Amino acid sequence: MGTAAPGCAPGKAWRVFAPSTEIWFPAALQCEIMPPRIAIPLPHSSDSDYAERAISQYERAVTLGGGQAVRVRLDQATGELRKVIERCDGVLLPGSKADVDPAKFNAARSEHTAAADPRRDAVDDLLLEDAYRLRKPVLGICYGLQTLNVYRAGSLIQHIPDFLPEETRGRVNHEAGGKVAVAHAVEIKAGSGLAKIVDADSGGRRHLVVPVNSSHHQSAHVIGDGLRIVARCPDDEIIEALEGTAPGHFVLAVQWHPERSVDGDASSRAIFRAFVDAACR
Repeated sequence: MGTAAPGCAPGKAWRVFAPSTEIWFPAALQCEIMPPRIAIPLPHSSDSDYAERAISQYERAVTLGGGQAVRVRLDQATGELRKVIERCDGVLLPGSKADVDPAKFNAARSEHTAAADPRRDAVDDLLLEDAYRLRKPVLGICYGLQTLNVYRAGSLIQHIPDFLPEETRGRVNHEAGGKVAVAHAVEIKAGSGLAKIVDADSGGRRHLVVPVNSSHHQSAHVIGDGLRIVARCPDDEIIEALEGTAPGHFVLAVQWHPERSVDGDASSRAIFRAFVDAACR
């Protein structure tokens, strides 16, 4: 049985060593033989029932996209975490029932802000440090968008109803929850990486409005370094997606939950497929 050459660069030919020969495979075939490993931290450190229930949806979506999901436990020592992380090809930051500690973006705590999860935040920071250093692809979902934005020195709206003016406050229920398949629409910026993913036929050139689910009461406010806004809710202008600005580095974060809708929604499947494909390169 052959083994992959250590340190083989993503997107290049992939070499397999047999006892008496060497066989080279193109990168596309590499991903079929050995799917890219996608690190997913457990969503929460203290509510194991919630964490187990939630992470299984992300794992399934990654598998459907062609990747291999790797659970990252939150109770490991930093050295052990780094060993797990370095063997992964991409990072998926999932949702959480926690809220980011507002002290991390120099804000006073709102009465509506949920308890922070320091273990989850520490693991997210390690994953993002590795991903940015080695240009591994990143996909943030809901809370994952928020931790990404704060990691990049951005800030958050701590409670959307307190932020919005009265005339738009009741137009959308961003906290609709998992039982509501479509909570509101999202307007995606033409020409963005996200538009090219969900509208591949036009190359992302068309004006797009897509239906999404929603389970959040916070959102991005000041945008972090190296990120840009690529989608908003047209009813109240709440930020719904960010992407990285560095050429050749896949960084995408959405405020909705595409892992919940992969079976019936082509756009959701396309997001995971694009993310896994980026981990192959």
